[in-house]
Amino acid sequence: MKRLFITTLLMLSLLLPVLSQYDPYKINKRAVSLFDRSMEMARDENYVGAIKLLQDALRIEPKYEDAFLSIAGIYGELKKYDSAILYYEKAKGIDAEYFRDYNLPFSINFAGKGDFSKAILAIDDFLAIPNLNQQSVKAATYRKQSYQFAIDYGKEKPLGEYKFEPRNLGDSVNSEYSEYYPTITLDGKELVFTRRIKMNEDFYSASKSDISWSKASPLKGNINSGYSEGAQNISQDGQWLIFTGCLFPDGLGSCDLYISFHDKDGWSKPENLGYTINGESWESAPSLSPDKRDLYFASNKPGGYGGSDIYVSRLLPNGRYSEPENLGPDVNTAGQESCPFIHADNQTLYFTSNGHLGYGGDDLFMVKKLGKTKWNKPVNLGYPINTVEDEGSLIVAADGLTAYYASNRSDSYGGLDLYTFELRSDIRPSKTVWVKGKVFDKKTQKGLPSTVELADLGAKETVGKVQTDEAGNYLITLPVGKDYAFNVNRRGYLFYSENFPMDRNNADSVFNIDIALQPLEANATIVLKNIFFETKVFELKTESTTELDKVVQLLKDNPTLKIEISGHTDNIGKPEDNLKLSENRAQSVVKYLASKGIKIERLIAKGYGAIQPLATNNTEEGRSQNRRTELKVLSQ
Repeated sequence: MKRLFITTLLMLSLLLPVLSQYDPYKINKRAVSLFDRSMEMARDENYVGAIKLLQDALRIEPKYEDAFLSIAGIYGELKKYDSAILYYEKAKGIDAEYFRDYNLPFSINFAGKGDFSKAILAIDDFLAIPNLNQQSVKAATYRKQSYQFAIDYGKEKPLGEYKFEPRNLGDSVNSEYSEYYPTITLDGKELVFTRRIKMNEDFYSASKSDISWSKASPLKGNINSGYSEGAQNISQDGQWLIFTGCLFPDGLGSCDLYISFHDKDGWSKPENLGYTINGESWESAPSLSPDKRDLYFASNKPGGYGGSDIYVSRLLPNGRYSEPENLGPDVNTAGQESCPFIHADNQTLYFTSNGHLGYGGDDLFMVKKLGKTKWNKPVNLGYPINTVEDEGSLIVAADGLTAYYASNRSDSYGGLDLYTFELRSDIRPSKTVWVKGKVFDKKTQKGLPSTVELADLGAKETVGKVQTDEAGNYLITLPVGKDYAFNVNRRGYLFYSENFPMDRNNADSVFNIDIALQPLEANATIVLKNIFFETKVFELKTESTTELDKVVQLLKDNPTLKIEISGHTDNIGKPEDNLKLSENRAQSVVKYLASKGIKIERLIAKGYGAIQPLATNNTEEGRSQNRRTELKVLSQ
């Protein structure tokens, strides 16, 4: 209702002496009395009652233009744009001159339903009013710019067959109160959101079965309190919850970021993230990267580009987050940026902004990483995801297709409700797969806390690193379309390596990989699965260096360790040729290790040709396993 009264006050300030047929001072007194009572109901948000009284007034005074305008304003506030436009047009038909001041809200309702061409015609009529004050000219010009942006965007990126069809999550999740700020785990089975009852905000969660959500209930444990908790983000593995707490007793500013951990009793008592992250300024809207190494959030810290900017902090070896880094002018503007959400692909960031060109107010945008610190030009998500209203937070599930957001659409159960919809193809994040499992001691079967690292073999850079929990469990996500080296390291054990060609795997797949680490002892052997050669060639491919550097680090961490590097082939070709090829390949690996400072007396290269197969040579899959490079511990 706020916009209705703000618009009304604006219109009153704009009224100019005009020659018009309609005279509000000659309206029937009984109709005026009904009009006044309707405005009181509207202020109390009794919109149905207000419209009924206004319609009663129109039965008494059929050409009561202010009554038509007020009905239109209420329908506009309710986002029933077609009805609002109908009543604005009826009002305009009574006296177009008297109506001219209302062309601004008239245009907003056309834009609300996506008819931006008619919105521009209406705003042009408004701007044609003689002697408009500068504030009104500025507001109308901004609106016209937004409408033209919408028209140009629609031509550049037509919707085609795409249909924006938000679906209410239903009364198991939504209630008569407002639900907002959804966040979801990687598997899509746990939804955590904020519910506001009266003036208090608490966290609720719902679990998803194959077809429906369970009845939402408050989060268990010690996280909800008598204070307001909100704007939360659950980590992809469901183990951490970072949220915004305002005016907490231990707060360092107006709103701080807090963290809670999941254990057998539910969620732990929240801990303030401390002075590195928080301060006298406002910090809010956290979002964790899938590996929990990067924490994105919004803040109005001094030194930013505008009212609020988006920052990122990096997880340090001591388990704390670093000093925040501003994402820079690629993302932030002189306006307000907030509600960041980093997708499971760890490359795509969604956020809200009123500083980038859009549809008016806060719009949703998307950027993608260009390297470690740069981002591409923000992309507006377009109509009808963005509207003339202020948009709030949006999250996208790991499938890259399913989005969740809060809205007060006509089928809301009360206030804001949570909805889901399918993203348009051009604004989707990268498709991802996810890998989960357990790291354990091969001999004792006991879980081992370890570092799990993923490297892009093509770019030769680490793209993900996670620490398992105390039981050795891990979860990591990967965008498809690249080949990755998968490494697990723990002191006292041989490292584990695996090669994942994600460009040949279907998106949205789940890999369950339990990893047995071998204690570092004589005769322990591993296959170096990320050592690559061209067919019948012994020169190392550049993609091999990522794994070879792991071997170098293993030898440097264990300065008395001696190893054998062995080459193996399939049985295709002459045995003597295979033996020579395997020897040369083993020598290539040893030469690389020696070039990195490893003493040659600690290294033995040996070729076995095809005499030690791991699998049958009767299939290509078996032959592929037999073509390998192995590392064997000779002594410590």
